Amino acid sequence: MKIAVGSTNPVKLTAVQSIVQQLWPDAEVTAVSVPTGVSEMPLSDSETITGARNRARAARAAINADLGFGLEGGVHPDPIGLVLQGWVVVTDGNGREGIAGAGRLPLPPMLAQRILAGEELGPVMDELLGESNVKAKGGAIGALTGGLIPRQQAFALGVAYALAPFVAPEFYDGVSR
Repeated sequence: MKIAVGSTNPVKLTAVQSIVQQLWPDAEVTAVSVPTGVSEMPLSDSETITGARNRARAARAAINADLGFGLEGGVHPDPIGLVLQGWVVVTDGNGREGIAGAGRLPLPPMLAQRILAGEELGPVMDELLGESNVKAKGGAIGALTGGLIPRQQAFALGVAYALAPFVAPEFYDGVSR
């Protein structure tokens, strides 16, 4: 099985690999740099899902893979505040698609204000943590949970959820056992 991941970010690649290996140990998982078609800092669920979908479709097509995965992080305004969230889309060449969230966490007001002022979360976290490329490591989610849930783990959960239509098609195709 040939799997394409629409990102070269090692966190996203590892998230997909960790789940795919459980299902298809011999699968070939390849990172593919593709455009998202959305802003660097998606500001809604809709925009984040669109970015993930664009990544999944473009990556699958780029290497003619059996499955394409798109993982996209963003924020979403909610009554509880600006929520950090991630979405995962997996698609095949036959029109089947799985979509799932990778967790949600309200941002602290100081971070929310900076994002709403037009900054991207990754560079803000780099500055605050005195590190570089935090999004390719534990991510904001890792910092905000004190390391309990690093970004890769959050995305891996989303990957598993997004695979539901592929691993349990009988529930999605209306066929009972």
